[in-house]
Amino acid sequence: MRAPRRFRPWLPVLLALGACAGSAHAVDYKSVGPGPAVMVDAPAAKARKLFVAPPGMPVEVVVTSGDWSRVRDAAGDLAWVENKALTDRRMLVVEAAQATARSAANDGAPVVFTAARGVLLEVAEPIASGWIKVRHRDGDIGYVKAADVWGE
Repeated sequence: MRAPRRFRPWLPVLLALGACAGSAHAVDYKSVGPGPAVMVDAPAAKARKLFVAPPGMPVEVVVTSGDWSRVRDAAGDLAWVENKALTDRRMLVVEAAQATARSAANDGAPVVFTAARGVLLEVAEPIASGWIKVRHRDGDIGYVKAADVWGE
């Protein structure tokens, strides 16, 4: 049976949505390299400067265009940055008032260290069952809850 004529314009949209439903979009995180990075409002050297990102700051890469990437920070703000200012080294920023790093990936494990909001932690191993193994800049290693950090 044919669909009524008034619904036909929606058919291509529905088919496109169905085709996209099974595909997943991997989120790409990077970090600002060893030096500060100038964040700008357009992918050009003469663009307006928005702010300077500190070394190690994690960012979500939204799109890459040539030598530039449009990135989102932990606050959700968007900016452009030169690709050469970014590194694949994975850093996280504590978003909770305090993140507790434990010796194992469970709430009953002994506390190794705590980190206040805004502290950067290096990813030591990928996320597993809601916990991430991280390294503090002091060298301490522990597991934090993924919900307490941003950039994973």
